[in-house]
Amino acid sequence: MRTVWRLMVVSVLAAAALAGEMQVQKVQGDVSVRHGVTEVWNQVAVGDILRPDDSMKTGAGGSAVLLIPLADGSVKRVTLPAEVIVDMSDVRDLSPEELMLKLAMEKVRSSSYEWKNDELRVPNASVVHGANKAQGPVASENDIRFGKMQLRGTRVLYDNGYYSTCALKSLEVFRLFPSLGSGFDDRLLVAEALEKAELRGEALNEYGSILKLDSLTADQASLVRSRMAALKR
Repeated sequence: MRTVWRLMVVSVLAAAALAGEMQVQKVQGDVSVRHGVTEVWNQVAVGDILRPDDSMKTGAGGSAVLLIPLADGSVKRVTLPAEVIVDMSDVRDLSPEELMLKLAMEKVRSSSYEWKNDELRVPNASVVHGANKAQGPVASENDIRFGKMQLRGTRVLYDNGYYSTCALKSLEVFRLFPSLGSGFDDRLLVAEALEKAELRGEALNEYGSILKLDSLTADQASLVRSRMAALKR
């Protein structure tokens, strides 16, 4: 009987993994979810099922633990700390080919905005809120808090081994909130994520762009150069 039960549990987890579904195991404080492109955030409860088109947000003092079923029947636990926004579609692994394609698309969006931002459309509505949806790809500085929460969410992705989506989401936030693109720690995280994703050339390019930051200190520049030297060996 126990063997049959284990097989049933594994089958359920495998089906959930294929469907991209995740379950909320623990909630503390202010934690909410937004389904699809809606602007409505609803309170999360233990046992709720999240899908790839959902986004999760934690408030000050809030936290949550998600159960991510894997195809082999095992379960991965991902903890969301306070004041982060994480799109559930980013809680996944990408193949090197898929990552390169998405990076190329992000570069096109970024370069296109510089000369024709009024004709672009934001592919992911999760970073545009309320009336700002009609303002083009760069959200209002009044919503900069959302960009900061999303950047903190990229750290969650990195810490849980989702290096590809960490880099992609960070670059998207930099495009939508240009003022956030000058933060050393956030830019360094992108380079490190690309390096972890085994895209040495892209990582080197990102390290090189960090060296052009106006606010870079001597110690920070030294750290970046050492990382670049190590990659070139």
